[in-house]
Amino acid sequence: MKNLFALSELSAVDINNILDEAISFKNGKEFRELQGKTVVNLFFENSTRTHYSFIAAQHNLGMIDTNFNASASSIKKGESLYDTIKTFESLGFDAFVIRHPQNNYFKDLKGINVPVMNGGDGTGNHPTQSLLDLMTIKEEFGDLKGLKITIIGDIRHSRVAHTNIQVMKRLGIEVYISGPKEFDDGSAEYIDVEKAVKEMDIIMLLRVQYERHGYEIQMSKSDYLLKYGLNMERVKKMKPSAIIMHPAPFNRNTELSDEVVECKKSRIFKQMANGVFVRMAVLKRAFEV
Repeated sequence: MKNLFALSELSAVDINNILDEAISFKNGKEFRELQGKTVVNLFFENSTRTHYSFIAAQHNLGMIDTNFNASASSIKKGESLYDTIKTFESLGFDAFVIRHPQNNYFKDLKGINVPVMNGGDGTGNHPTQSLLDLMTIKEEFGDLKGLKITIIGDIRHSRVAHTNIQVMKRLGIEVYISGPKEFDDGSAEYIDVEKAVKEMDIIMLLRVQYERHGYEIQMSKSDYLLKYGLNMERVKKMKPSAIIMHPAPFNRNTELSDEVVECKKSRIFKQMANGVFVRMAVLKRAFEV
């Protein structure tokens, strides 16, 4: 049994093994040893890409998925997360995928004896998103070491940013951050957007998370795009080999203009596609002895 809570718990070798496995799945590798295994997807926050790519991964591996509805469960009667998961374990389910608004919720699950995969916790960790980002970069450039990336936007509230900054530094990528100063939490060196656009191999944009920090940033969406977003004028200044990434969902004409979403440098929908293969690799790993 192998849980996946945070990438900080994995070695660089472990991470690269997952990436290589994901690429093998993308190239057509078949794996049927998980046929009939049952998995419960428990999403306590809204999700499209993570939730449904896990379902697609489960179906590709022949697993049987059950999707938990928190609003119709005993959670509403005050049942704890641990007791909910322990109940499903007692009913014979083989694995869990959990997204929860509490940072490090998994620390409360030490008595669970089947694999748990973290689909995102609060503003802390999003391991499978970072893995699919790394897979996309590895496919594009072949190697990770020596690349330069700037992550632009709401760093402070982004579990994607926090996970990526830590793991990318560890794997030899030079990581910078940019965007509104009120979202700069000091997790990497700050760089001006115009400088980043000209010098980086990867520009990764983040969604402005209005729902998470409870107030709207003090500028209009058009002003945000002008100051910190990507429009075609900025895209034309990027290095010929540079790419654009975004974990999505994205706010069109806020973080990036409409024409940038699917421009030649954009890898946004490729990231989404890679999410299925990364999650297949993570599910396979969960049952390895």
